[in-house]
Formats: sequence, C-alpha cells, structure tokens
Amino acid sequence: MQIGGGSAFALMVPVLAGYIAFSIADRPGLTPGLIGGMLAVSTGSGFIGGIIAGFLAGYIAKLISTQLKLPQSMEALKPILIIPLISSLVVGLAMIYLIGKPVAGILEGLTHWLQTMGTANAVLLGAILGGMMCTDMGGPVNKAAYAFGVGLLSTQTLWPDGGDYGGRYGATAGNGPGNNGGASQIRQSAAGRWQSRSGTGTVLYFGRCNSVLLARDPMRVLPCCIVGGALTGAISMAIGAKLMAPHGGLFVLLIPGAITPVLGYLVAIIAGTLVAGLAYAFLKRPEVDAVAKAA
Repeated sequence: MQIGGGSAFALMVPVLAGYIAFSIADRPGLTPGLIGGMLAVSTGSGFIGGIIAGFLAGYIAKLISTQLKLPQSMEALKPILIIPLISSLVVGLAMIYLIGKPVAGILEGLTHWLQTMGTANAVLLGAILGGMMCTDMGGPVNKAAYAFGVGLLSTQTLWPDGGDYGGRYGATAGNGPGNNGGASQIRQSAAGRWQSRSGTGTVLYFGRCNSVLLARDPMRVLPCCIVGGALTGAISMAIGAKLMAPHGGLFVLLIPGAITPVLGYLVAIIAGTLVAGLAYAFLKRPEVDAVAKAA
C-alpha cells in the first residue's frame, strides 16, 4: 500500500494532466501539463483540477505553437524551451489564482454533502452513477460519472466502482450463452464464438470488448447494461462498499485492503450481473445458427 497508495497514487494527477496536454499539443504540452497537475494536488483541487490543468496546458501550448512566429534561427528552441516555459507560466498562474481554490471549494462541499447524506439518498446516487457508468461504454456520460467518483479519492471520500463492472459484465453474461434466450449453452456459430470472445474480455474488465456487443444489438444491450449498473451501484452504496483504487475492477481484489467489504462488493457485482444477464437473455432475438443452416 505504501508503494501503490502512497507513492504511485501521488503521481496520478500530475501524470494524468501531463498526458492530457501531450495528447493535445504533443511534447511541448507535457511539461506544463505535469506542472499544472502538481499544482492541482498542492491547491487541493485534485483530480478535477488536474483534468482542467491538462486541457488548459495542452490548448495553450498548441495555440503558442501555431500563432507564435520566430526567426528561423530560434525555431529550434520553440518546442523545447519557449512553448513549455510560457505555457507553464500561464497554467501555473491560472491554477494558483483562478482555478485551484474554487475547484477545491467545490470538492470540499461535495465531500461534506456525501458524508452527511442519508442512506436512501446514497442508494439513489449509487443507482444514478452506476447507470451512467454503463450508459455509453467509456463515452462522455461514463466519464462524467467516473470523474465525479475518482475526483473524491483525493479527499479520501471513497466511492463504489462496482456499478460499471456489474453492467458491463451483465450484458455479456446474457450474450455469450444461447441466442434463443437460454443461458445454458454457448452457440457454436461464428457469431456465437465472436460474442463469447468479447465476453471473455469483458469479464476481465476490458469494457471496450462490450462495445462490440453494444454495436451488434444496442437496443437490447444498452438498457440491460444500465439496469444492471444501477442495481450494482445502489447495492454497493447501501452496504457501504469502498474501492480505494481509481480503476481495476476485480483485479483490485489482489491488493489487501483496497476493497471493503469484499463480500459486499462481490454481492453487488453478482446481483447486477445476474439481472442484466438474465434481462438480455430474455430480450435477445433468436438467430439462425449458421452451422446448422449450412448443414
């Protein structure tokens, strides 16, 4: 825990901000992004402040790169000195005087609200977040819910991440077994084998594998994912399940003390999985088995 929770976790926000900026402005954006992320930590604005710093650093560096014209003799200094220096100065001043304290205040208010929240409201919030996490499989709605939860990690207000896993795996649980709605036999057709392979990736928490299933049958997969995720989120909030890592799903079980209570966390995931899987198995349209048809 000292390695992962103390040292490595301290790097999360600066590295996140740095590589957000890097994705926008390439190498000139990396240094100002890292500096902005470190200032986000020091000002208490945490994960959300780091995201803002990353985007700000990236777009400022990109703007300077495209708009600043220098003599040919100084062009070589532009990406390695001038752009990082000016961008770091602008981002640093913005984080210290404009962004850091307001975002830290918002996080503090949000933390207080969550800590004083009653059980019924907590369950409702868990259902909403769990459903959002499973709405678009890594899209903006998913990221909004994820940012809400992970943003509280820096304040030690730990939230249950089970909603995402329950919904993702839940749709796969119904899709891998028989396409006629039965859950006892894996199809041997080409489509069935492809769905089964996608299901394996989803079980391992590779949510993009579920995008394959979503693309094939969105009108059935999506509602089942949302229902399963909402149920998992509600149960995990009701029992007070906590996940101390920003990502990882069931792999985090290998870290002692990272998930509490372990049994309650697993119960929430299994419940969402069963509901989503059975719902999809019930709604799934029958498909003609390609092998049987060819025979």
